[in-house]
Amino acid sequence: MEKSVGILVTLLLSTLLLATGCGQPGSNSNEGPQTTNGNASGQDSASSITKEEGVLTFASSGEYQPFSYFKDGQLTGFDIEIGEEIAKRLGLKANAVTSPFSGIIAGVQQGRYDAAIASHVITEDRKQKIDFSDSYYLSGGQLFIRPDSNITKLEELKGKEVAVALGTTHEKIARQYTENIKTYDSDVTALRALEQGKHDVVITDNIVGELAISQRGLKIRKSGAALTEEQHGIAVRKGNTELLNKINDALKRMHEDGTYEKLSEKYFKRDISKKE
Repeated sequence: MEKSVGILVTLLLSTLLLATGCGQPGSNSNEGPQTTNGNASGQDSASSITKEEGVLTFASSGEYQPFSYFKDGQLTGFDIEIGEEIAKRLGLKANAVTSPFSGIIAGVQQGRYDAAIASHVITEDRKQKIDFSDSYYLSGGQLFIRPDSNITKLEELKGKEVAVALGTTHEKIARQYTENIKTYDSDVTALRALEQGKHDVVITDNIVGELAISQRGLKIRKSGAALTEEQHGIAVRKGNTELLNKINDALKRMHEDGTYEKLSEKYFKRDISKKE
């Protein structure tokens, strides 16, 4: 009898130990390490300040002199130096990368870049896709023609071939007046093609066109009144409010301590955050 009770007690203890073992943390599908959107750390990448800790990765075209371009093999320009200064003030390492202008906004949306510092005009359409900083400079669209041309107005573009940079607000303007449009990845390339007689007119940023004439010696000229007055902003992924606020704060402090004006004078001989 005592032997039977002992066997029974042993069986009960074994069953209890097995049940306890099955209840260890991690064995339940609702417990243990969790992920969010495929991020093993459980951190939602849309709300993190940068995609790589300690680094601000920002994109520009690299083909928009003097805002972003290559000099002696190094990426430089107004946009690049603005980005580097912002990164420094945020305590981050600057990582400037290049992409065709038409794909930069998508890159920010998809998280390939933390920001776009690429002279994007702030538009309602773009604001549906990304968030913009406060405006960091003012400029506007302008017609550029060869010396022997007499085009002065958008209404005169019908039947003419117009060159623009792909994905810009200038392309959108041109398509309202003509279907005969040639697109380029670079505004400067479009202006050079205009000089060579390949197109009738180029619509580009006033600053970019004027500097192409004065610094590159292109035999073209601007024509007519400014088409637009546009605010340009730095783009970040929608919902990344922390990064956006930090960028706005950095820009504000750059204006207050004279850093912005110094950079603007370096490239444009004036403060381009203000009207001429």
